[in-house]
Amino acid sequence: MEILELWLVRHGETTCSRDGILAGWNDVPLTEKGEAQAEAVRPVLDGSPFEGVWSSDLRRAIRTALLAWGQPVADPRLREINFGELEGTRWETLEVVHKKALIDFDAFNPPGGETLEQLRERVAGFLSELRPGRHLLFTHGGVIRLLTREVGHDGFVPTGTVVALDWAHRALLFKRESPIPGPMPFAT
Repeated sequence: MEILELWLVRHGETTCSRDGILAGWNDVPLTEKGEAQAEAVRPVLDGSPFEGVWSSDLRRAIRTALLAWGQPVADPRLREINFGELEGTRWETLEVVHKKALIDFDAFNPPGGETLEQLRERVAGFLSELRPGRHLLFTHGGVIRLLTREVGHDGFVPTGTVVALDWAHRALLFKRESPIPGPMPFAT
């Protein structure tokens, strides 16, 4: 079996992640703390060879890549889930049904947005095009949760976290949270 490793980096803190607001496809920048989190990722990546370096096309992910590694290839398939009409909504004001679906990460179907199955298909399409080797992906919490669930590790990761997966064998290699703590998303 060919080797396919995915090193996943969740972008640094934004005002939305800090303030508990669903950002999804909203193109928000990093905060000063988010930039520091991105720079703190660099030592985790230094010395590791990558077949490809990829990023969501949203500026928070691209900026994280630039600070942590260098220029990525941007691909919209690595975007966060599209929250539709829920974009820009504060977590504490979300209807209970939406909160539960996000916490459970099951049957989430935001009005005017993207279902988890559509997110899965979008990300799977990207992964199917990767050549064997180790790939570095700068992306979002929902994408990382989707992929870590596939290897038996469920849960949200804070901003600035690096997670490495042996995708061919569906195994978690490591998870390193930022030394600059960020907010945990979707606090109950």
